[in-house]
Parts: sequence; structure tokens; C-alpha cells
Amino acid sequence: IKSRPGKPSSSPFCKGQSRGGVEDGPERIRAAGLQRRLQQLGCAVKDYGNLTFEDMSPDEPMGLLKSVRAVGAANQKLSEAVRAVKEDGHTAVMLGGDHSLAIGSIHGHSAAVGELSVVWVDAHADINTPLTTYTGNIHGQPVSYLLHELRSKVPVLPNFSWLKPCVSAADVVFIGLRDVDPAEHYILKMLGVKTFSMSEVDQLGVARVMEETCDYLSARGKKPIHLSYDIDAIDPSVAPATGTPVVGGLTYREGVYITEHLCQTGLLSAVDLVEVNPLRGQTEEDVRSTVSTAVDLLLGCFGRVREGNHLPDYRLPDP
Repeated sequence: IKSRPGKPSSSPFCKGQSRGGVEDGPERIRAAGLQRRLQQLGCAVKDYGNLTFEDMSPDEPMGLLKSVRAVGAANQKLSEAVRAVKEDGHTAVMLGGDHSLAIGSIHGHSAAVGELSVVWVDAHADINTPLTTYTGNIHGQPVSYLLHELRSKVPVLPNFSWLKPCVSAADVVFIGLRDVDPAEHYILKMLGVKTFSMSEVDQLGVARVMEETCDYLSARGKKPIHLSYDIDAIDPSVAPATGTPVVGGLTYREGVYITEHLCQTGLLSAVDLVEVNPLRGQTEEDVRSTVSTAVDLLLGCFGRVREGNHLPDYRLPDP
């Protein structure tokens, strides 16, 4: 395999939603041997460790919106961290934490490299605006903050003045959708966003979905790809330890194939892996299965293929 640098940092942040435990996801992924296994693939890996976030209390709700100040400040810090990694020329890996962190991760990536393609793998579209959300949880809204086309629909919020939209709707592809709110469905149709719900995955097969995804993005120019992967895209029979599981998701094989295919494009430039929540597993085996799947998804992003791998300089030993 071609050796490629991978630079993980983690964001143990949970304020984009209401269920504790997701801040523990990064340490469980580390403990499962992510860095060692990436190095075995020939990757040069530097772990930047956990970002630390200020306590923003009191952080009173703004209408229905929860933890606005904390989410805004955390994402500004994350944006700066990802930008620094990318300006050093490395592939960035952000271990979440909840999916609100994609705001900072994608913003920092774009600040460093310019226009991006975004592949959003998730059971949910996460494209509610602050005015359409049912829950007030910002982990269901990050895409709306990032899209140029929705700038006029996102109100001014405290600790978000740093954020300017940085992605065009035509440069986003969703894969794995199966729990989409009415306003989100309206937005996706209004903007003509490319989506592959689980119905399309069932109909076309994951290989065709990925072929069409990459053809679609390539037609708009070979921009760096940002993969934002919510573990709840995977069926909860495989990855149950997550905050908002939805039945009928991607199989393990389909989930891993997505990462393998994107790796082979040579354009994968940053990866988010979010919403692993050890407290949401009913058993320790639930947690192990979820964490193991998360690790395998990340390995697929960096060159692991299921036929096996060896390092370029491997030689058989002489007797």
C-alpha cells in the first residue's frame, strides 16, 4: 500500500445532543488499537490527543436550541485544529464526540484546502436548521450551518460569528439515510442534494452506489473529499452503542466497502468518525462490536483491504 500520513485528533464533546457517554467514544476507539493498526498499514500516525473545551455554563437554551454557546466554541477550536493538520499536509481524522463537531471539522478542512466534496454517511440527514429542528439538538443540524445555500435560513447565534458557510449543496452526497424529518426532506429536494437512502442501497447495491457517488463528485472536479461518518449509519445489530440507532441500516460489509472505495479514489483528505457512545450499549459486547466496527471503518479509509495487505518493503525471510 502507498504509505500515507494519518493524523488523528479527538473531540470528546457531547453537547450537540442530550445523551451522555459519547464523549467517551474516542478513548474506546484508541484503546482498541487504532494507531497500532494504522501503522501496520504503513501509515505515519501522530495522535494529537483530545481537544479540551471550556465550560460554557450557564448556557441557557435559545428557544428550542440547546447548548448553543458550547457547541459554537467547541467547533471554533476544532476548526482551528483541523486547519493546522491540513496545512501541514496530512490527512486529518477526527474522532467524536457527537456529529455537531462536523461543523468545525469541515470548516477547518475547507479553510486549509478550499472547495471540498463531502460524503455524509448517516441514518439521518442532519440538515435541519435551527428553526426547523424538533429536538433542539445541534447534532441534527450541522449540514445546514455549512451550506452556502442555507446561509439565510440560519439565524445569528452566540459563539458562531467565526463560521461562514463553506460547502455547496451540489458537492454533498448522503449515503444510508432512513430517518429524515419532513423539513429535511424538503431541504434536500429544494437544493437537489444527491442522496442514496437505504432504499437506493437496497435497490442498486453498495458497489453501484459508490460508483455513482464518485462519478457524480468527479464530474464537479476532483476536489478533496471529506468523509463524515456517523456510526449509526451501520445497522444497530452490528453497532448498537450509539445515541440514535435506527433499524434497517448498512451491513458491516456495506459500511466498510464505502471506506475502501473512497480510499481508492486517492482524494480522501479528512475523516470524521462520530457518535460511538459506550453508555448506550446494553452489554459490553454491544460496545466492543460498535468500537471494533468504528476501527475497521477507519482502517478502510487508509488502505486496509479485506483480501489482505503487506508493506511495500516486505520480503520473505531466507532460511
